[in-house]
Amino acid sequence: MNREQISAIAHTAHPVKAPLDDDSVRRLLDHGVPPGAERVLDLGCGTAAWLLRALTAHPGLRAEGVDTSADALALARRGAREQGVEDRLVLHQRDAADFTGPDTFDLVLSVGATHAFGGLLPTLAAARRHLAPGGRVLVGEGFWDGTPTPEAVDLLGDLADLPTTVERVVADGWTPVHGHISTRRELDAYEWSCWGTLAGWALDHPTDPDSVQALQTAAARRTEWLRGYRDVFGFLCLVLRPTADRPAGRVTRRPDRPCPW
Repeated sequence: MNREQISAIAHTAHPVKAPLDDDSVRRLLDHGVPPGAERVLDLGCGTAAWLLRALTAHPGLRAEGVDTSADALALARRGAREQGVEDRLVLHQRDAADFTGPDTFDLVLSVGATHAFGGLLPTLAAARRHLAPGGRVLVGEGFWDGTPTPEAVDLLGDLADLPTTVERVVADGWTPVHGHISTRRELDAYEWSCWGTLAGWALDHPTDPDSVQALQTAAARRTEWLRGYRDVFGFLCLVLRPTADRPAGRVTRRPDRPCPW
């Protein structure tokens, strides 16, 4: 069982692949989709949970999603068919950091996927390339809500604290027009859901050759969370508008850091 398969099982019972509940996702999309928006792009869309919600809430919207995972995109297509929005969703299987296309978008999303670009600011640089005039970016990123141990940094990467994270975004030419800091309840619910779901799958499939690995992985990840980063990790979502026009330029990646999920 590879990392992608483990992640797919672990996230089946959670609204999105980030520590956010349904109400938080809805409010972020309410603030993120500009009035009269026509097109939305998700860079690192996974199963397209954000896009499906946006399409359902806004019947005039069209959406595109980019992800490297064929399995995740297959689930996205199935979800789009089930929700009756398949004709308004286009999916691309490719590296989100290298995605190009003829259209610009009124909202560009990348929540919990900044590792694919090498960090928060390279993610914003990629989003800026695709943004239509008057458009917005919805980005989600982790931060340290305390002093992390070296082990926590090894697990989640060299994050900044909350004020520094926001200051870096502003200095990069963006103005936050809405934001959400995940609550303790959301953070805990996310972790319990992920590793409880994975463990439950293992217990429900005792004869599956991957059952033992899944159960061991769930236990290890739960311990990493409880002993490693529960008390110091936070998650921030920002709805951003460009403060001033800047040339899009070429995205320069920093070395990849681990993805928390």
